[in-house]
Amino acid sequence: MVVSVNPTYRSPFLDVPGAVEAAEPDTGVAAHYGDPHREQRQLVAGTGVVDLSHRDVVRVSGPDRLTWLHQLTTQHFERLPAGEATSALVLDPNGRVEHALYGVDDGETIWFHMEPGSAAPLVQYLDSMKFWSQVEVADVTGEVCVVWEPTGSVTGDEGGPAVIVARVTERGRDVFVRRAELRSYVDSVGSLAGIWAYEALRIEAHEARHGRETDERTIPHEVGWIGAAVHLDKGCYRGQETVARVHTLGRPPRRMVMLHLDGSVDYLPEHGEDVVADGRTVGFVGSSARHHELGPIALAVVKRNVPTDVPLTAGGVAASQEVVVDPEAGLHVRPKLR
Repeated sequence: MVVSVNPTYRSPFLDVPGAVEAAEPDTGVAAHYGDPHREQRQLVAGTGVVDLSHRDVVRVSGPDRLTWLHQLTTQHFERLPAGEATSALVLDPNGRVEHALYGVDDGETIWFHMEPGSAAPLVQYLDSMKFWSQVEVADVTGEVCVVWEPTGSVTGDEGGPAVIVARVTERGRDVFVRRAELRSYVDSVGSLAGIWAYEALRIEAHEARHGRETDERTIPHEVGWIGAAVHLDKGCYRGQETVARVHTLGRPPRRMVMLHLDGSVDYLPEHGEDVVADGRTVGFVGSSARHHELGPIALAVVKRNVPTDVPLTAGGVAASQEVVVDPEAGLHVRPKLR
């Protein structure tokens, strides 16, 4: 479950001329600064910075932190090298996704960022699982925030004292910044791009977002998190039985797709609207955006057995689907007929 963002948060960059505030779940930061397509293009070119300061940040420290997290989450933490980007899920006993975490360890502490408003329930759960482990868990959202920079972005001295640590991935880097120094850090990096530009590139990259492409029934296989956030060769953790069973014998009941939407329509389908095939509802819209090259696109979750070539409508907008999660995902052991 994703908890709503703190409604009182307001980024200092909403005072930038031309800034337009984003809607839920990204209230508090800018949707754009006047030209969303230009902002996308600058990110693709490897310049600029996206304000993600509305996201929550949790710090886990102590000598047992990696072995402890290894037991509680879907990721293989035991031998995680310092500085290596990682992501992990916390599942419920039935294998459904409760939390999605994006982190990096600095050698002494592991830092996670997550959806706005989700730190408190995560910290509550982790604290309840400490027992005798030498770990400390803290919601540090009030002190630390995150910005995103694309691959190729030049940050000079790596941000100096403002930067705590950076989580580097193929697409860019999540920079954990001291909140008191957020403005000075961003001013030193370069021009701002809004959350609309960031989301358009995320959708293009087929990356699911917790609370958008997931709901209370989502299991990791449905949205492409096997491998990325779920390690299949590790010990027991809550929800592992479902992960192992679906990976070995079954197919997930749903699958994520990318939709190429009819560009002649002047609106985008909204999160949660129905995806329809042949007159019946087969799924829901997760996120949608206008991409500077691809036009209007969306991520959606549909029933696994929906044919990959069937025409769809999403929130009333005609769409064709691009396969993200294979309909045969999770079928690794095939029974032999005698």
